[in-house]
Amino acid sequence: MKSSTTSSKPPSKTASKPGNYLRLNRFLADCGLGSRRKTEELISSGLISVNGEICRDLSCKIEVGKDEVSYAGKILNRKEEKLYLILNKPLGYVSSHADEYGRKTVYDLLPEHLAHLPYAGRLDKNSEGLLLFTNDGVLIKQLTHPSHKVEKSYRVVIDRKLSRSALKQLREGVVIDGGLTQSAGVFVKSESAQEMQLKIVIKEGRKRQIRQMIEAVGAKVVSLKRLQFGSLQLKDLPVGRWRPLSRSEINSLYYDAGMRESKDKRSKSDEARQAATTIEKDKK
Repeated sequence: MKSSTTSSKPPSKTASKPGNYLRLNRFLADCGLGSRRKTEELISSGLISVNGEICRDLSCKIEVGKDEVSYAGKILNRKEEKLYLILNKPLGYVSSHADEYGRKTVYDLLPEHLAHLPYAGRLDKNSEGLLLFTNDGVLIKQLTHPSHKVEKSYRVVIDRKLSRSALKQLREGVVIDGGLTQSAGVFVKSESAQEMQLKIVIKEGRKRQIRQMIEAVGAKVVSLKRLQFGSLQLKDLPVGRWRPLSRSEINSLYYDAGMRESKDKRSKSDEARQAATTIEKDKK
Protein backbone atom coordinates (compact mmCIF):
# COMPACT_ATOMS: atom_id res chain seq x y z
CA MET A 1 0.00 0.00 0.00
CA LYS A 2 1.34 3.41 -0.94
CA SER A 3 1.81 5.92 1.85
CA SER A 4 -0.43 8.99 1.65
CA THR A 5 -1.25 12.12 3.52
CA THR A 6 -3.93 12.09 6.17
CA SER A 7 -7.31 13.28 4.95
CA SER A 8 -10.15 14.51 7.15
CA LYS A 9 -12.49 15.21 4.22
CA PRO A 10 -15.15 12.82 2.97
CA PRO A 11 -13.70 10.95 -0.02
CA SER A 12 -16.59 11.60 -2.39
CA LYS A 13 -16.48 15.02 -4.03
CA THR A 14 -20.20 15.12 -4.67
CA ALA A 15 -21.61 14.26 -1.27
CA SER A 16 -24.72 16.38 -1.87
CA LYS A 17 -25.76 14.35 -4.92
CA PRO A 18 -27.92 11.22 -4.80
CA GLY A 19 -26.02 8.04 -3.99
CA ASN A 20 -25.73 5.07 -1.70
CA TYR A 21 -23.84 6.67 1.21
CA LEU A 22 -22.86 4.93 4.43
CA ARG A 23 -20.81 5.95 7.45
CA LEU A 24 -17.31 4.54 7.22
CA ASN A 25 -17.47 2.79 10.61
CA ARG A 26 -20.72 1.04 9.61
CA PHE A 27 -19.15 -0.06 6.32
CA LEU A 28 -16.13 -1.51 8.14
CA ALA A 29 -18.38 -3.34 10.60
CA ASP A 30 -20.37 -4.81 7.70
CA CYS A 31 -17.07 -6.03 6.23
CA GLY A 32 -16.42 -8.05 9.40
CA LEU A 33 -13.75 -5.86 11.04
CA GLY A 34 -15.51 -5.81 14.40
CA SER A 35 -17.99 -3.66 16.27
CA ARG A 36 -18.50 -0.03 15.35
CA ARG A 37 -16.41 1.02 18.35
CA LYS A 38 -13.62 -1.31 17.22
CA THR A 39 -13.76 0.06 13.68
CA GLU A 40 -13.61 3.63 15.01
CA GLU A 41 -10.33 2.69 16.69
CA LEU A 42 -9.02 1.44 13.33
CA ILE A 43 -10.02 4.72 11.70
CA SER A 44 -8.47 6.87 14.45
CA SER A 45 -5.24 4.85 14.26
CA GLY A 46 -4.88 5.65 10.57
CA LEU A 47 -5.24 2.04 9.45
CA ILE A 48 -8.05 2.71 6.99
CA SER A 49 -7.57 4.22 3.53
CA VAL A 50 -10.29 5.56 1.27
CA ASN A 51 -9.47 6.03 -2.39
CA GLY A 52 -5.77 5.70 -1.57
CA GLU A 53 -5.76 8.27 1.25
CA ILE A 54 -5.64 7.57 4.99
CA CYS A 55 -8.88 8.70 6.62
CA ARG A 56 -9.08 9.48 10.37
CA ASP A 57 -12.43 11.27 10.17
CA LEU A 58 -14.97 9.33 12.26
CA SER A 59 -17.87 11.19 10.62
CA CYS A 60 -16.74 10.25 7.11
CA LYS A 61 -19.34 8.77 4.76
CA ILE A 62 -18.45 6.75 1.70
CA GLU A 63 -20.39 6.03 -1.46
CA VAL A 64 -20.85 2.27 -1.55
CA GLY A 65 -19.83 0.76 -4.86
CA LYS A 66 -17.83 3.83 -5.87
CA ASP A 67 -15.35 4.66 -3.10
CA GLU A 68 -12.51 2.14 -2.55
CA VAL A 69 -11.85 1.30 1.11
CA SER A 70 -8.71 -0.59 2.19
CA TYR A 71 -7.39 -2.10 5.43
CA ALA A 72 -3.78 -3.33 5.64
CA GLY A 73 -3.50 -2.89 1.88
CA LYS A 74 -6.48 -5.09 1.14
CA ILE A 75 -9.56 -3.72 -0.60
CA LEU A 76 -12.69 -4.40 1.47
CA ASN A 77 -15.99 -5.69 0.15
CA ARG A 78 -19.12 -5.32 2.22
CA LYS A 79 -20.94 -8.47 3.31
CA GLU A 80 -24.39 -6.99 3.10
CA GLU A 81 -27.45 -8.58 4.65
CA LYS A 82 -30.48 -8.48 2.39
CA LEU A 83 -33.09 -6.07 3.78
CA TYR A 84 -36.68 -5.54 2.64
CA LEU A 85 -39.13 -2.93 3.91
CA ILE A 86 -42.30 -1.11 2.95
CA LEU A 87 -43.04 2.61 3.52
CA ASN A 88 -46.36 4.44 3.31
CA LYS A 89 -45.08 7.55 1.53
CA PRO A 90 -46.86 10.79 2.48
CA LEU A 91 -47.61 13.66 0.12
CA GLY A 92 -44.87 16.27 -0.28
CA TYR A 93 -41.89 13.92 -0.09
CA VAL A 94 -39.66 13.32 -3.12
CA SER A 95 -38.34 9.86 -4.00
CA SER A 96 -34.63 10.68 -3.90
CA HIS A 97 -31.61 10.44 -1.58
CA ALA A 98 -31.11 14.19 -1.80
CA ASP A 99 -32.94 17.11 -3.37
CA GLU A 100 -31.28 20.17 -4.87
CA TYR A 101 -34.18 22.37 -3.73
CA GLY A 102 -33.98 21.17 -0.12
CA ARG A 103 -37.35 19.41 -0.19
CA LYS A 104 -38.13 16.53 2.17
CA THR A 105 -37.20 13.08 0.82
CA VAL A 106 -38.52 9.61 1.59
CA TYR A 107 -35.16 8.85 3.25
CA ASP A 108 -35.96 11.42 5.96
CA LEU A 109 -38.59 8.91 7.12
CA LEU A 110 -36.12 6.05 7.55
CA PRO A 111 -33.55 5.51 10.33
CA GLU A 112 -29.93 6.17 9.38
CA HIS A 113 -28.97 2.51 9.16
CA LEU A 114 -31.67 1.96 6.50
CA ALA A 115 -31.26 5.23 4.59
CA HIS A 116 -28.94 3.61 2.03
CA LEU A 117 -31.57 1.23 0.67
CA PRO A 118 -32.66 1.68 -2.97
CA TYR A 119 -36.38 1.75 -3.77
CA ALA A 120 -38.36 -0.01 -6.47
CA GLY A 121 -40.78 2.08 -8.52
CA ARG A 122 -40.66 5.76 -7.60
CA LEU A 123 -43.62 7.88 -6.58
CA ASP A 124 -43.60 11.58 -7.42
CA LYS A 125 -43.88 14.38 -4.85
CA ASN A 126 -47.67 14.67 -5.19
CA SER A 127 -48.34 10.94 -4.98
CA GLU A 128 -48.55 8.76 -1.88
CA GLY A 129 -48.69 5.16 -0.80
CA LEU A 130 -46.65 1.99 -1.07
CA LEU A 131 -42.91 2.27 -1.65
CA LEU A 132 -40.70 -0.83 -1.51
CA PHE A 133 -37.08 -0.53 -0.33
CA THR A 134 -34.47 -3.28 -0.62
CA ASN A 135 -30.77 -3.79 -1.26
CA ASP A 136 -31.69 -6.89 -3.27
CA GLY A 137 -30.74 -5.42 -6.63
CA VAL A 138 -31.70 -8.52 -8.61
CA LEU A 139 -35.22 -8.47 -7.16
CA ILE A 140 -35.66 -4.76 -7.95
CA LYS A 141 -34.52 -5.32 -11.53
CA GLN A 142 -36.88 -8.24 -12.02
CA LEU A 143 -39.88 -6.51 -10.41
CA THR A 144 -39.48 -3.34 -12.48
CA HIS A 145 -38.53 -4.88 -15.83
CA PRO A 146 -41.43 -4.52 -18.30
CA SER A 147 -41.10 -8.13 -19.48
CA HIS A 148 -42.33 -9.46 -16.13
CA LYS A 149 -45.52 -7.36 -16.18
CA VAL A 150 -45.75 -7.05 -12.39
CA GLU A 151 -49.06 -5.40 -11.49
CA LYS A 152 -49.25 -2.10 -9.58
CA SER A 153 -52.60 -0.97 -8.16
CA TYR A 154 -53.58 2.65 -7.48
CA ARG A 155 -56.51 4.53 -5.97
CA VAL A 156 -57.03 7.56 -8.22
CA VAL A 157 -59.42 10.47 -7.70
CA ILE A 158 -59.97 12.62 -10.81
CA ASP A 159 -61.65 15.99 -11.29
CA ARG A 160 -64.59 14.90 -13.44
CA LYS A 161 -66.85 12.02 -14.33
CA LEU A 162 -65.57 10.00 -17.29
CA SER A 163 -67.81 8.62 -20.02
CA ARG A 164 -67.96 4.93 -20.84
CA SER A 165 -65.98 5.67 -23.98
CA ALA A 166 -63.18 7.35 -21.98
CA LEU A 167 -63.06 4.45 -19.52
CA LYS A 168 -62.83 2.02 -22.45
CA GLN A 169 -59.92 4.03 -23.85
CA LEU A 170 -58.05 3.81 -20.54
CA ARG A 171 -58.61 0.05 -20.43
CA GLU A 172 -57.52 -0.60 -24.01
CA GLY A 173 -54.63 1.88 -24.18
CA VAL A 174 -54.00 5.60 -24.69
CA VAL A 175 -51.06 7.44 -26.21
CA ILE A 176 -48.67 9.03 -23.70
CA ASP A 177 -44.93 9.74 -23.70
CA GLY A 178 -43.28 6.58 -24.97
CA GLY A 179 -46.26 5.44 -27.05
CA LEU A 180 -49.47 3.49 -26.53
CA THR A 181 -50.05 2.11 -23.03
CA GLN A 182 -50.73 -1.57 -22.46
CA SER A 183 -54.19 -2.72 -21.45
CA ALA A 184 -55.04 -1.73 -17.89
CA GLY A 185 -57.58 -2.63 -15.25
CA VAL A 186 -59.85 0.39 -14.66
CA PHE A 187 -62.63 0.07 -12.07
CA VAL A 188 -65.08 2.79 -11.00
CA LYS A 189 -65.29 2.85 -7.17
CA SER A 190 -67.47 5.95 -6.77
CA GLU A 191 -68.59 8.95 -8.78
CA SER A 192 -70.38 12.31 -8.62
CA ALA A 193 -70.93 15.22 -10.95
CA GLN A 194 -67.63 16.80 -9.81
CA GLU A 195 -65.28 13.82 -9.51
CA MET A 196 -64.75 10.09 -9.89
CA GLN A 197 -62.73 7.58 -7.86
CA LEU A 198 -61.02 4.82 -9.80
CA LYS A 199 -58.91 1.78 -9.07
CA ILE A 200 -56.31 1.48 -11.82
CA VAL A 201 -54.08 -1.58 -12.28
CA ILE A 202 -51.12 -1.32 -14.66
CA LYS A 203 -48.26 -3.63 -15.62
CA GLU A 204 -45.90 -0.90 -16.80
CA GLY A 205 -43.95 1.72 -14.89
CA ARG A 206 -43.43 4.76 -17.11
CA LYS A 207 -42.78 8.19 -15.59
CA ARG A 208 -46.03 9.81 -14.42
CA GLN A 209 -47.93 7.11 -16.30
CA ILE A 210 -51.23 7.27 -14.38
CA ARG A 211 -51.34 11.08 -14.56
CA GLN A 212 -50.58 11.03 -18.28
CA MET A 213 -53.25 8.40 -18.92
CA ILE A 214 -55.89 10.47 -17.14
CA GLU A 215 -54.82 13.63 -18.99
CA ALA A 216 -55.08 11.73 -22.28
CA VAL A 217 -58.86 11.38 -21.76
CA GLY A 218 -59.33 15.02 -20.76
CA ALA A 219 -59.27 14.87 -16.96
CA LYS A 220 -56.84 15.72 -14.15
CA VAL A 221 -55.66 13.67 -11.18
CA VAL A 222 -56.74 15.11 -7.82
CA SER A 223 -55.05 12.43 -5.69
CA LEU A 224 -53.07 9.28 -6.41
CA LYS A 225 -52.15 6.52 -3.97
CA ARG A 226 -50.35 3.24 -4.70
CA LEU A 227 -52.07 0.42 -2.82
CA GLN A 228 -50.28 -2.66 -4.12
CA PHE A 229 -47.02 -3.65 -5.83
CA GLY A 230 -47.19 -7.22 -7.10
CA SER A 231 -48.47 -9.27 -4.18
CA LEU A 232 -47.28 -6.70 -1.61
CA GLN A 233 -50.16 -4.68 -0.11
CA LEU A 234 -50.13 -1.39 1.80
CA LYS A 235 -53.11 -2.34 3.97
CA ASP A 236 -53.33 -0.33 7.22
CA LEU A 237 -49.72 0.84 7.52
CA PRO A 238 -49.93 4.43 8.89
CA VAL A 239 -48.85 7.33 6.67
CA GLY A 240 -45.14 8.09 7.06
CA ARG A 241 -44.40 4.78 8.78
CA TRP A 242 -42.38 1.79 7.61
CA ARG A 243 -42.06 -1.86 8.56
CA PRO A 244 -39.90 -4.83 7.50
CA LEU A 245 -41.42 -7.39 5.17
CA SER A 246 -42.32 -10.83 6.46
CA ARG A 247 -40.61 -13.90 5.03
CA SER A 248 -43.89 -14.82 3.33
CA GLU A 249 -44.11 -11.38 1.66
CA ILE A 250 -40.51 -11.65 0.43
CA ASN A 251 -41.12 -15.12 -1.01
CA SER A 252 -44.25 -13.85 -2.77
CA LEU A 253 -42.31 -10.97 -4.35
CA TYR A 254 -39.73 -13.47 -5.62
CA TYR A 255 -42.57 -15.40 -7.20
CA ASP A 256 -44.01 -12.18 -8.73
CA ALA A 257 -40.58 -11.48 -10.24
CA GLY A 258 -40.32 -14.97 -11.75
CA MET A 259 -37.44 -15.90 -9.45
CA ARG A 260 -39.18 -18.66 -7.51
CA GLU A 261 -41.97 -21.16 -8.02
CA SER A 262 -45.19 -20.84 -6.06
CA LYS A 263 -45.80 -23.24 -3.18
CA ASP A 264 -48.48 -25.02 -5.23
CA LYS A 265 -46.10 -25.57 -8.14
CA ARG A 266 -43.32 -26.75 -5.83
CA SER A 267 -45.60 -29.22 -4.08
CA LYS A 268 -46.82 -30.60 -7.44
CA SER A 269 -43.23 -30.90 -8.63
CA ASP A 270 -42.31 -32.75 -5.44
CA GLU A 271 -45.28 -35.09 -5.92
CA ALA A 272 -44.25 -35.76 -9.53
CA ARG A 273 -40.66 -36.54 -8.50
CA GLN A 274 -41.87 -38.83 -5.73
CA ALA A 275 -44.21 -40.66 -8.14
CA ALA A 276 -41.40 -41.09 -10.67
CA THR A 277 -39.11 -42.48 -7.98
CA THR A 278 -41.81 -44.97 -6.91
CA ILE A 279 -42.29 -46.15 -10.51
CA GLU A 280 -38.54 -46.70 -10.92
CA LYS A 281 -38.41 -48.73 -7.70
CA ASP A 282 -41.38 -50.86 -8.82
CA LYS A 283 -39.60 -51.60 -12.14
CA LYS A 284 -36.59 -52.92 -10.23
